[in-house]
Amino acid sequence: MSMDVLTMILATAVTAGTPILYAALGEVLCERVGVLNLGVEGMMLVGAVTGFMVGVGTANPWLGLLAATLAGGAMALIHAFLTVSLKANQVVSGLALTLFGTGFSGYLGKSMIGTPLPNPFKDVHLPVLSDLPFVGPVLFQHDMLVLASYVLAPALWFLLFHTRAGLNLRAVGENPAAADSLGVNVFLTRYIYVIAGGMLAGIGGAYLSLAYVPTWMENMVAGRGWIAVALVIFATWNPLNALIGSYIFGGVHALGFRLQALEVTVSPYFLKMLPYILTIVVLIIVTRNNKVRRIGAPQALGLPYDREER
Repeated sequence: MSMDVLTMILATAVTAGTPILYAALGEVLCERVGVLNLGVEGMMLVGAVTGFMVGVGTANPWLGLLAATLAGGAMALIHAFLTVSLKANQVVSGLALTLFGTGFSGYLGKSMIGTPLPNPFKDVHLPVLSDLPFVGPVLFQHDMLVLASYVLAPALWFLLFHTRAGLNLRAVGENPAAADSLGVNVFLTRYIYVIAGGMLAGIGGAYLSLAYVPTWMENMVAGRGWIAVALVIFATWNPLNALIGSYIFGGVHALGFRLQALEVTVSPYFLKMLPYILTIVVLIIVTRNNKVRRIGAPQALGLPYDREER
C-alpha cells in the first residue's frame, strides 16, 4: 500500500468517524450523569434533516448547524422529561425517540430528497499544520466541524475529571442520593447533560447532511447512532477513548469504500457490514464478563432517582 493510499484512508477515517464522535461524546455526558439514551439514532436523524432544511433555505451552513443543535436538544428534552421527571423506563423512552425520529425525519425531508445543498462546510487551511507532511492531510485538511472535534473531546475530558462541575456530574451518575445530600441538584444536573448530549447528537447528524455527504437521504444516519452507543462502552465512558474509537470505526468504514474503489472481489454488501460487525465484536470483547463490563460504568446508570426513597 502506497503512502498516498494510506494517507487517503486515514483522512477518510477521520471524516467518517466525526459524526460518530459527536454522538458518542454526547452519550458519554448523558450516561455519566446516570441516564441511558438509546434515542441517539433518532436525534441524529432529526438533526440531519433540520440542519439540511435550514442550510438549504438560508444558504448558511452555520445556521443549519445551529438549527440541528437545537433540534437534537429538543429531542433530548423530551427524553429528560420522561426519564428524569416522570421516571419512565429509560430504554423504552430512548427506543420510542429513535422510532419517532426516524419517521419524523423521513416526513420532514421527503420533499428535500435530491435537493442540492448550496453552501456546505468546506475544508479549511490551517497555517503550518495543514502543510505538515502526512499529518497535515490526515488531520488538518478538513472542515471546521472536524477540527472542532479535536478540541471538544479533550475539553469534555477535562470537564469530567478536572473540574468541580465534572465531579458533581459524575457524583450524580454514581450515587445521586449522596450528591443530593451534599447540595447538588440531581434533577437539574441530569436535565442539563441529557440536553447537552442530545445537542451533540444533533451536531453529529448535521455533519452528515451539511459536510460529509451534503444532501438529504432518508435514514442517512444508517445506524451510526447505535454504533455511538456501543462505542461509549468500548471507550469506558471516557471522551478521549471515544475520540480514538470513533476513528477506528471510521477507518473500517473508509477501508470498505477503498476496497470497492480498488475493485477487490468482495461483496459490497459485506463491506458495508464491516463497521457493524466490528461493533458486535467490540461488544463481545468488552462485555465478556461482568467485571470488565462495569469498568467505568456509572453505578446509577439507567436508574431513576426519587428523593422520597433516600
